[in-house]
Amino acid sequence: MPFRVTDRFQFYPLYLTRFVASLGFITLLTLLPNYIEQLGATGVVVGLFVTALGIGRTVALVPLGWAADRYDKRLLLLLSMLLSAVSYALFVFVDSSAGFILARILQGLGIVGTGIISLALVGELAAEDERANQIGKYNSWRMAAGIIGTIGAGVLYDAFGFDPIFAVLVVLFFIALLGVWFLVEADDSTIEGFAFFELALNERILTVTSFRAQYAVSVTLVRNWVPIFVGVSVARGGLALSATAVGAVVAAEKFTNMLGQPFMGRFSDSYGRGLFIAVGGGLYGLIAVAIPLASSAGGGLGISVTLPLLGTVPGVFFVVLLLNGLLGFADSVREPASMALFADEGKGNGITSSIGIRGLVWRPGALLAPLLGGYLMDSVGMEWVFFVAGGTALTGVLTFLGIISRRFGTDALARW
Repeated sequence: MPFRVTDRFQFYPLYLTRFVASLGFITLLTLLPNYIEQLGATGVVVGLFVTALGIGRTVALVPLGWAADRYDKRLLLLLSMLLSAVSYALFVFVDSSAGFILARILQGLGIVGTGIISLALVGELAAEDERANQIGKYNSWRMAAGIIGTIGAGVLYDAFGFDPIFAVLVVLFFIALLGVWFLVEADDSTIEGFAFFELALNERILTVTSFRAQYAVSVTLVRNWVPIFVGVSVARGGLALSATAVGAVVAAEKFTNMLGQPFMGRFSDSYGRGLFIAVGGGLYGLIAVAIPLASSAGGGLGISVTLPLLGTVPGVFFVVLLLNGLLGFADSVREPASMALFADEGKGNGITSSIGIRGLVWRPGALLAPLLGGYLMDSVGMEWVFFVAGGTALTGVLTFLGIISRRFGTDALARW
């Protein structure tokens, strides 16, 4: 069913909300080393700087998912945006490690609210045959924020310091808040009971989580270790390229992901969620395994090129840039289909809770994978980080396909 004009306008402030929330997240991530230096944080306190965000996100996920399904999603989104604006304003006044940790916890609470509720509203507003396409557009704004924040936060900090950066973020949150206030209609759907329990036993959700739990390990390893691989010394198994080159390689993944998601989402709407989850996950695993081969492939090219900002870069730079760009494309095949599947199953039954389950399933792999990656890097070599990452993506796909075939039949994938 085609969207009414008023329906289409409701998506724009939700896209902007996703952009601003992601911009705030990547900005803090980029500026974290500067805060560590300024506040003199060491040891466990540095760990708390990172963990505080996770505490806020974990604490908020289930109660916010329940409340958003039970009450007005729009109102809860507005409150989450207001909380996010307050948290970023607090960073201007931070002068101690305790203050920074508190602001990070509030940031985590706001990120969960703006993330799962805005996504739930997009899923709710979208017609079923356009849901993955709309989610792909929504995610593209997140990727755009990642590119701008990664490049821009450091430049702005060097020129102006912390305060103007957070002032801009607060202003952007209020602009997005006004957009949601005036353009997004109040949500009158009400889900009685605790939808998390019911949806956790949903057959399709159980099936896709068999893939997602393993895939979380793969993506966490790859996204954390690609910049490490590109930047650390050759003696430690890396490529020893400049910090600017590392930034370019990381941005390549976000750029191709940003471009691909709306189109892949549209195809997923036409040809099935399960097919695109399997194809995207399989491609991701195969490309991840190829990352350590970049060094020998680059050496085989036997070239070096002088580029603006980057200076003189060897052939291996172009190989790893291409591979990370392909990883972004592979993930763009999977992600809108995955999100749309959870939204499909939650529509009318607790869409925010369904999306919350999607986030909860990701957490164990995301928490344990960095520990595994550090162990592999020091014990058997960095290439094994990528071999394990590729392997977990591929075993996740095989598990997913096996369960679908066993429970629903060999031809069921095309119907998902």
